[in-house]
Amino acid sequence: MSTNQQKNNNEEEVDLGSLFIIIGQGFSKFFNFFGNIFKGIFHFLIVAILFLKRDFLKIIIGGFIFGLIGFFIDFNKETTFESKMLVMPNYNSTKQLYSNIEFYNNLVIQEEYDVLEKQFNINNEEARSLHGFSIEPIFNANDIVSGYNDMVLSVDTLAIKNYTIGDYGKTFTDYDYKLHEIKIISTKNKIFKKLDSVILSSITNNDFFKKLKELENLNLNRSYSLFEKNLKETDTLRKAYIKALIAESKNSSQGTSIDMGGVAKKNREIELYSIIEELNNSLSNINKAKAEKTEVINVISSFQLVGNKSGGILKSKSVMFFILGLLLVVFYLLMAQLNKFLDNYKK
Repeated sequence: MSTNQQKNNNEEEVDLGSLFIIIGQGFSKFFNFFGNIFKGIFHFLIVAILFLKRDFLKIIIGGFIFGLIGFFIDFNKETTFESKMLVMPNYNSTKQLYSNIEFYNNLVIQEEYDVLEKQFNINNEEARSLHGFSIEPIFNANDIVSGYNDMVLSVDTLAIKNYTIGDYGKTFTDYDYKLHEIKIISTKNKIFKKLDSVILSSITNNDFFKKLKELENLNLNRSYSLFEKNLKETDTLRKAYIKALIAESKNSSQGTSIDMGGVAKKNREIELYSIIEELNNSLSNINKAKAEKTEVINVISSFQLVGNKSGGILKSKSVMFFILGLLLVVFYLLMAQLNKFLDNYKK
């Protein structure tokens, strides 16, 4: 028995030894793998530094030459100015606004200056000064959340159960954001105030949007009157209830009591205050909606009287061409190195 037991112990020791060897080899491979990665990164950095050290002067000269080309382009180019207007369209008029801005921009691209003159009631020189129209949304994640909440409140709960805010976000387009920024570029810095009224009136004078605005404001006024009436009646009821409580307290010695609605032991005054608070919140929301829906397009900030100089150092041709020159020289030198390597490889 002792011999067999010793034999079994030896076998277990061998198995454990093999297991530790396998684990050790696994750790060794694991660390070697990451070690090779770091070695590769370090080798790449060294090669890149050596490359830049050897050809730094060539790269800088190439960038400088291209930068000079960009400088001459900037020097001969007319100075342009830009101005922005921030708007909040209502009644699904956003898409029409985008379409109109695109139309104006196409007129500039196609150099239809006579049409621009008529559209904006400006002279030919001012029309030729226009270099572009653009519009883009002010991205705000809260718009998606509020839009989803409005949709949930307006449809059946069962129908919306499997429709998440993520699904809603996928269908959310640029037109669905609340705020949008209109930008105009021109070589004249004082022309922008002449253009805003025309851009806005192209939407606000639309018969369809005007009718929607009238109906919406009519409904809001009716709702406001209804809630205001309910608030007055509830407040009158609260005052009457307080008087009744006072009278009851005076006559308590005679056993007089008041049953408000037949619900025992419930504080009617707190309920009435709660109803009044809800009505006040409803009136506040209606006032907010009326403020937003008064116009087809709400102007948050209009075009400045004097436009800002457009561009900036990062958009200047000098910087762009300088960077382009650097990249082209680096690409050329790398291709030369590759060609040299291929020639040596054939040998």
